[in-house]
Amino acid sequence: MSVVGIDVGFQNCYIAVARSGGIETIANEYSDRCTPACISLASKNRTIGNAAKSQIITNFKNTVHGFKKFHGRAFNDQFVQGEKSKLPYSLHKLDNGSAGIKVRYLNEDKVFTIEQMTAMLLTKLKETSEHALKKPVVDCVISVPSFFTDVERRSLMDATQIAGLNCLRLINDTTAVALAYGIYKQDLPNPEEKPRNVVFVDIGHSSYQVSIASFNKGKLKVLATAFDPYLGGHNFDEMLVEYFCEDFKNRFKLNVKDNPRALLRLYQECEKLKKLMSANSSDLPLNIECFMNDIDSPQMYNLNPLLICIRPGTELSRDEIYATEVVGGATRIPAIKERISKFFGKDISTTLNADEAVARGCALQCAILSPAFKVREFSITDAVPFPITLRWKSPTDESVGECEVYSKNHAAPFSKAITFHKKEPFDLEAFYSSPHELPYPDSRIGRFTIQNVMPQLDGDSSKVKVKVRVNMHGIFSVSSASLIEKQKGEAEDVQMDTEPTVQNEGRPEEQVGDTDWQNDGDKQDQGASSSKAKSKVKSVDLPILANTTRQLDRDVLNNFVEYEKTMIIQDKLEKERNDAKNAVEEYVYDLRDKLCGIYERYVTEDESNRLTIMLEDTENWLYEEGEDQEKEIYQDKLSELKKFGEPIEERYREHEGRPRAFDELGKKIQLFMKAVDVYKQKDERFQHLSAEEMNVVEKSVSEALGWMNAKMNAQSKLTVAQDPAVQVAEIIQKIQELEDVCNPVLNRPKPRTEEPVEEGDQNNGAHNGPAAQQGADSKGNQQTKPPSGEMEVD
Repeated sequence: MSVVGIDVGFQNCYIAVARSGGIETIANEYSDRCTPACISLASKNRTIGNAAKSQIITNFKNTVHGFKKFHGRAFNDQFVQGEKSKLPYSLHKLDNGSAGIKVRYLNEDKVFTIEQMTAMLLTKLKETSEHALKKPVVDCVISVPSFFTDVERRSLMDATQIAGLNCLRLINDTTAVALAYGIYKQDLPNPEEKPRNVVFVDIGHSSYQVSIASFNKGKLKVLATAFDPYLGGHNFDEMLVEYFCEDFKNRFKLNVKDNPRALLRLYQECEKLKKLMSANSSDLPLNIECFMNDIDSPQMYNLNPLLICIRPGTELSRDEIYATEVVGGATRIPAIKERISKFFGKDISTTLNADEAVARGCALQCAILSPAFKVREFSITDAVPFPITLRWKSPTDESVGECEVYSKNHAAPFSKAITFHKKEPFDLEAFYSSPHELPYPDSRIGRFTIQNVMPQLDGDSSKVKVKVRVNMHGIFSVSSASLIEKQKGEAEDVQMDTEPTVQNEGRPEEQVGDTDWQNDGDKQDQGASSSKAKSKVKSVDLPILANTTRQLDRDVLNNFVEYEKTMIIQDKLEKERNDAKNAVEEYVYDLRDKLCGIYERYVTEDESNRLTIMLEDTENWLYEEGEDQEKEIYQDKLSELKKFGEPIEERYREHEGRPRAFDELGKKIQLFMKAVDVYKQKDERFQHLSAEEMNVVEKSVSEALGWMNAKMNAQSKLTVAQDPAVQVAEIIQKIQELEDVCNPVLNRPKPRTEEPVEEGDQNNGAHNGPAAQQGADSKGNQQTKPPSGEMEVD
């Protein structure tokens, strides 16, 4: 099982994996641990990440970036309309009113949903993970901004399904950072002691987030969150862009905003300038060669301090803050670090990697949730960013009731149970209580219809127990509903309380309208009384019809899944086609270079002239009619070239390897000939071998010697530009044949002969040891035989 954490940022993405007993941030095919959140679509395929970023200027209308902020947004959304004019690509209104992206793909105009675009990016990140881990990747944990609403989180979850990923948890950015910070700390307070409070500030490309977390050993609890979803590093880029646009207009009479390509180049250069200014206090140059209308643009700019207001949103005093950790690329800007430090009255801490901390926290959370990894116990309690209210009404009942089920910064994940008294089906409408705090224009979460509700047999209202939950993804849902039906006579005893999931802060049961409010966390005190007095009732599960805001239909989602698979196959086919084309181009350049170098001696003049013309024609073909051909055509072209090039390569390779092979064969022949001579001299080491066997050895050696001399003579009559008379493989085969005949005979050990033991020596163990086995010469000196299987030749 894979353990992968993915930080899907507005501008860049990072991947962390758990392996070798730790967390590691992995690199992509460009050896870069940062993958741009950028997708470029073309007539043949998609390019994603680093390759797509390089096409922002050349293919700006079909290169999509910065789309994360459009998750769950309607096309008519004021924010979307405001961003529309800044984008080089086109936004399009979908049938359901959501914002889509219109591009040119496979020579057709296509409109993709934001979920599809994010799925494309996740597919790329998944492939990068699989390449690094050398195994399939399915399970993962993905980061999400803490200010994302229910609609935006559902949209991101749909994107993970389209990409074929099983997201174990959507974790808030700052919560992931807090986990990466706290899980390695060995000096955290004990559970019964006062917790350690740490502020985490994450300022990225498009937003900044603040959270305060309390730590005890094995425990992390988010106390409060605050954010500005529209302030980030891109604001500094835009300030620089606006400044230079105005300056170019005054000095050169150039309206940069009328030229999308020039505007994109200016954004890229201003981003580089911002990074340089973060590390330098002196004036820095901005130089864009041939920027617009063949005009160069040298400029100087100084960064003035920017006011950053951080509102932690908690009643803690600044003295109770232990440390302030900052992450995110924009926190490198000196003015930001200075303001944060001044606000909290203490130096900021940068112990975490500013770019990779979120991804590492995601990987740690995935490891905690994975049964395949053993991680120290560490509980994580997040916070609900916005208060959630539930409103209920019946179709025939004009009365409406509502109550706040989750307050701001309420612990999450958390379940609550509410008991209603109803005679008919009714609707529950969930929405955010404070629309003015939302960075999203629609406060609705969804409508949930509790079906099959009917009165009791005596006509009274039925008790309906509804369980609502904010799950670990931060998504609200009505998870279950049951009708408590009274029974006449004997009936099954059913305890009226549902199982407690999270302990609440001792909050007593409340009465709200025609509902009995019950928190799952309140059940400890009720458990004793419930167990003593049980009602004879029957619990019946009720179906729930959920209609969540801007949720993709199941059929539409399945179609997107299949289409993503189709696009993956198309990308693979195009990659294979490009690889085949590149192989032809590479072979042309490589062979041409070698013909004038190491292959020059091994080719005749006619061959060289013919092959040079072929290579030149092939090169011209590649850049003309061969620019866009099928993979099979490129493969055929390469085979045609190799038909003439490989014989030359073979001559070179054979000429280099043949002397070594002949030398090895000669050594074997000498070795075995010496063994035959020793045998003829009646050496006792070989006297156990028969004459017939040694005749076979001698004959084999003579044949090998004759074969070698004949081949060497034949080869000496040829030039290096001719095909060889003997190949290295044939010489190696001859060596093997010679060894197969000679080694079994010459390496056979001499049989052991047992000497009779005198009666007086039976009690003497000296002759039964190793010395006795080795034997003794006529003078009583011990003799040692060579090891079995080895031939000893003087």
